[in-house]
Amino acid sequence: MARPNSGYNNESITALKGADRVRKRPAVIFGSDGLDGCQHSIFEIFSNSIDEAREGHGDRIVLTRYADRSVECEDFGRGIPVDYNTREERYNWELVFCELYAGGKYKEGGSDSYEFSLGLNGLGLCSTQYASEYMDVEIFRDGYCYTLHFEHGENVGGLKKEPSKRRQTGTRIRWRPDLDVFTDIDVPLEYYRETIRRQAVVNPGIHFILRNQIGQSFEEEEFLYQNGISDYLAELVGGEFITPIQSWTAERRGRDREDRPEYKVKLNIALCFSNQVALTEYYHNSSWLEHGGSPEKAVKIAFVAQIDGWLKANGKYLKDESKITYADVEPCLALISSSFSTQTSYENQTKKAINNRFIYEAMNEFLRHSLEVYFTENPDDAQKIAEQVLINKRSRESAEKTRLNIKKKLAGTIDLSNRVQKFVDCRTKDVSRREIYIVEGDSALGSCKLGRDSEYQAIMPVRGKILNCLKADYDRIFKSEIITDVIKVLGCGVEVKSKANKELSFFDLDNLRWNKVVICTDADVDGFQIRTLILTMLYRLTPQLIEKGYVYIAESPLYEITSRDKTWFVYSDAEKNKVVEQLSGQKIQIQRSKGLGENDPDMMWLTTMNPETRRLIKISPEEAAATSRIFDLLLGDNLAGRKDYIAENGGLYLDELDLA
Repeated sequence: MARPNSGYNNESITALKGADRVRKRPAVIFGSDGLDGCQHSIFEIFSNSIDEAREGHGDRIVLTRYADRSVECEDFGRGIPVDYNTREERYNWELVFCELYAGGKYKEGGSDSYEFSLGLNGLGLCSTQYASEYMDVEIFRDGYCYTLHFEHGENVGGLKKEPSKRRQTGTRIRWRPDLDVFTDIDVPLEYYRETIRRQAVVNPGIHFILRNQIGQSFEEEEFLYQNGISDYLAELVGGEFITPIQSWTAERRGRDREDRPEYKVKLNIALCFSNQVALTEYYHNSSWLEHGGSPEKAVKIAFVAQIDGWLKANGKYLKDESKITYADVEPCLALISSSFSTQTSYENQTKKAINNRFIYEAMNEFLRHSLEVYFTENPDDAQKIAEQVLINKRSRESAEKTRLNIKKKLAGTIDLSNRVQKFVDCRTKDVSRREIYIVEGDSALGSCKLGRDSEYQAIMPVRGKILNCLKADYDRIFKSEIITDVIKVLGCGVEVKSKANKELSFFDLDNLRWNKVVICTDADVDGFQIRTLILTMLYRLTPQLIEKGYVYIAESPLYEITSRDKTWFVYSDAEKNKVVEQLSGQKIQIQRSKGLGENDPDMMWLTTMNPETRRLIKISPEEAAATSRIFDLLLGDNLAGRKDYIAENGGLYLDELDLA
């Protein structure tokens, strides 16, 4: 029997119209309906002013961030044409502010066209207007001041036009992104700073001003790079370079496919080599290409090919040595690329990558030729570059070999040929039940081994004082047999949060062999210190075990209170006082608990290992940040901070100090 169509018929198909095309689907235009999308909508307006200035119309742009989260962009270009358009038989303001895929950047040729533009789709101004709570526009051109007002994507009041004595043309737009469209409009000041700085870098000679409202006043910052990317690269690298900064420019014409129209490409490269600063940034038509695309692909292939060719030609490779890769060039390359083209194929409207085939081909050829000439004319620089790249390559290969050896050492199967000394396993292979107790010393091993449930509880003793993993480097850490044994028993590998040693990171939570990792130490000063050092090790090498809630501390009883034939185990002075008060009038005996190694098996099971009676403190994810700060303060390199902390809080712990 056929199912009914549930009301899905010819009248079910609808089309979004007007402002709803953006307001109901902002992610289609801006990439998201969150803060990223809101930021992109702001950049759309900003980019129009940049296009005007780059074409030589005005050399100053002012961007204002107001306290109410509204934004204002003012330029001193020609002013947007908004009066009546006889050819289109409509007002230009309707086309520009209320029509998607309309604008002044489609027209080919003529002095009023944009040769290299950030936006050619005709979406930005209209889509941002549609996505705004309100937008106020003020335009000076042709001896008039034109004003427009929009609310929630709709015009209110039409175009107003008055004579103006102001001689300077330009456009001022103020708007507030709409919270009915975006989930967040609180764009941080740093976004404005970073965006303007990047635009100043790739638009030499244009003066950018950022105004930020605080209370009733405004703080101003200015951004200007007279020599563009060369000045910017010099600022980033400072004096930390192997070779001086090179600036290369070129223009090319070509097409992405034989049946596609020809277009112009302008290439600008600033680069140097440094063993202190490594960076690559790509811009196209002033837009920062966060994900690169064609220019990044060209850089990777061209640099590897030319440096590899120089190494081969000059006999720098050892016999049977493998060739370099971009991973060996990248750590010493500082490069800024700013390209422009009259036709651009962006991956999407957010303009974070381009995929033009001809731009890749033109840049690849240009870089290969420029590097070949540079190496020929500057043999000393070529020698320095080659030596540094080879150092990077051999260090990478050595680190990879070390990583593989350590991975084999730490994550290998524990068997007769790879046994951890004195580790006592449990019988079950069911990871959801398995518990590993990390205990201090052989004496605790003995009592825990006899007091445990051998079906699901395993024991791993640590011998002697464990290394402080916050102060030691990775080489020293992985030479510690105690630490490597613990990691091997855990089975999940390590997370190395260091760029210099990231090759050593091979963590996989799925390989963890335990449901609970229990730290079990004596309830005294030495025990607390060992516990802290074990926690520090786990925090630095396997932080996800803490974040995911696998790590516990087994509380050991502090006192044993006996009255007649009954015994109480208490874990703090407060609990002791409460029990003593309850037994008032009875003869009692209070004994400080012995170390774990002196406990008999029944007591060990009752107080520390029996799930029904033990006390486990779970190290929760919420405590990770606080744990980090305290570990760094008390166990790291901040000696002054540690002294201040002890001076301020030490008096609270005088009674607990072991000064005997």
